[in-house]
Amino acid sequence: MYKIIHKEILNVDVELMVLEAPLVARNAKPGNFLIIRVDEVGERIPLTIVENDKKNVTIIYQKLGYSTKLLSQKEEGDSLFDVVGPLGQPSHIRDVKRVLGIAGGVGAAPLFPQLKEYARRGVKVDLVIGGRTKEHLILLEKYQEFCEKVYCATDDGSFGTKGFVTQVAEVLYQNKEYDLSIAIGPLIMMKNCVILNKKYNVLTDVSLNPIMIDGTGMCGNCRVTINGETKFACVDGPDFPAEGIDFDELIARTKYYKEEETHICKMKLGK
Repeated sequence: MYKIIHKEILNVDVELMVLEAPLVARNAKPGNFLIIRVDEVGERIPLTIVENDKKNVTIIYQKLGYSTKLLSQKEEGDSLFDVVGPLGQPSHIRDVKRVLGIAGGVGAAPLFPQLKEYARRGVKVDLVIGGRTKEHLILLEKYQEFCEKVYCATDDGSFGTKGFVTQVAEVLYQNKEYDLSIAIGPLIMMKNCVILNKKYNVLTDVSLNPIMIDGTGMCGNCRVTINGETKFACVDGPDFPAEGIDFDELIARTKYYKEEETHICKMKLGK
């Protein structure tokens, strides 16, 4: 059993937990994720390791489906049934001088450890972060600890620029030079970031989040097509260079699974 050391509500949809998991914590690197089960009959939920020390790991989750809502019912002092990790490949930290992180919504969570590692290595780091409202911009204070500049965009204009992160990024590209952009968020956002970055000759890394079940490459649900080859996000990723990713295929597959997940969730909740 894995004890919940700390729980924090980031906004109405998103929460943070610190879990006691020393074996995972001691071996985790930026880009790794873990899979949890709330109870012995629960679904396997893959979540990015946002931070870790010698004993604990920090996760951030969005209350979307049945299992994440069940997770949300847990409080400090409670325990989770399973925590497995670290899984996936650590992020490839490139030899660059300036990086622009682009985060959409909860994508700010998996982006955080990567940008923090670049900053630790002396790379100049800026961030563009977007959300539906000011309330949906998470981890701002923690990002400000190591980012040179943080630029915000909201759909409703309640904070920062009203509009999309790509609009803010394009203005930056016209005034500053970046060697690399790391874009993490909804698939359509990442696709549009890749298109924009190509226009300005900026390399792009992304983190892919297709449906995962076992986390070991056996089930095949997290497969993605990159340069015509099949990769599995759970063992080959989840972080990849964006060049050659078939985003249209991935978006279509994700929509199918989300429709099925919504149906199953309603059945479990008796709706």
